[in-house]
Amino acid sequence: MCAITQAIRVWVAMVAVAVCLFGNRTAAEKQWIVYDGFDGPGKGKHIVFVTGDEEYRSEESMPQLAKILAKHHGFKCTVLFAIDQKDGTINPQQNDNIPGLQALETADLMVIFTRFRDLPDEQTKCIVDYANSGKPIVGLRTATHAFNFTRHKTYAKYSFRSKEFEGGFGRQVLGETWIDHYGQHQRESTRGIVAKGMENHPILKGVEDIWGPSDVYAITTLSGDSKPLVMGQVLVGMKPNDEPKPGKELVPVAWVKSYTGEKGKTARVFTTTMGHGGDLKSEGFRRLLVNACYWALGMEDKIPVKSKVDLVGEYGPNEIGTAGHKKGLKPLDHRIK
Repeated sequence: MCAITQAIRVWVAMVAVAVCLFGNRTAAEKQWIVYDGFDGPGKGKHIVFVTGDEEYRSEESMPQLAKILAKHHGFKCTVLFAIDQKDGTINPQQNDNIPGLQALETADLMVIFTRFRDLPDEQTKCIVDYANSGKPIVGLRTATHAFNFTRHKTYAKYSFRSKEFEGGFGRQVLGETWIDHYGQHQRESTRGIVAKGMENHPILKGVEDIWGPSDVYAITTLSGDSKPLVMGQVLVGMKPNDEPKPGKELVPVAWVKSYTGEKGKTARVFTTTMGHGGDLKSEGFRRLLVNACYWALGMEDKIPVKSKVDLVGEYGPNEIGTAGHKKGLKPLDHRIK
């Protein structure tokens, strides 16, 4: 009888441990969202999206892009968010917490859209290790100034104004750091024009009519072996049929380059300074991003004549602006319905 009682106690304890572990895993998983790949060329490939910017609604646009890549192209996509440490909601103003970055260890591609993050060392290390791995990177808009370390100093050289590592992560890895607005912010939009000689680049396959409410970012010179793909034309207003602004030269808004990290491994990199939440409403811009992911992964031979980029579900991001994010949302609210 005692032996039976003891066995029951052991079994109950094991169940309790299992429940505890499962409960903790479930709680952790709710801090990000995973879209399992459907059928498509991307099946078996894993893309991890790192989001966290206060202004441009990456917390809404990147889940939509991930849904497109998962549903229409078969990629498994994990989207990470800036999570409020008090209530577990998505809060881009929480600049020191992006849970789940360990997913980068098994990622085939990192898509990064962050702004002035001051992450703790254990989180930053995941991104730095990935950047040094030789695996591909796609960066959007404020990723040129992805980090601004004021409290956590171990990886301070990756800050956007770094002198030690000129221009930090943005300039060294992606091709440029934050310089300034070239078009007037929220007054002058961007028309994307294919750079001369790049018409046949795989990323531009089937890409037409790139426009977005983003203003064109200023640049100095692109670093390394950067090659512009799309030039940004400043328009006088916020409509796609507005006229070009007189006296404004074309400035690169999308380019490709390589990055060789500390381990001597070289990665393919695609960067665009477009990325306003409204830009993703442009079919041409969505196709540019989808094709860029294929190219970065070395899958350019699988890019369709015209990639399917239909929106998945509703897409209605809040207007851009600091503290303008939708309050109270959690990652699971972005599930495919």
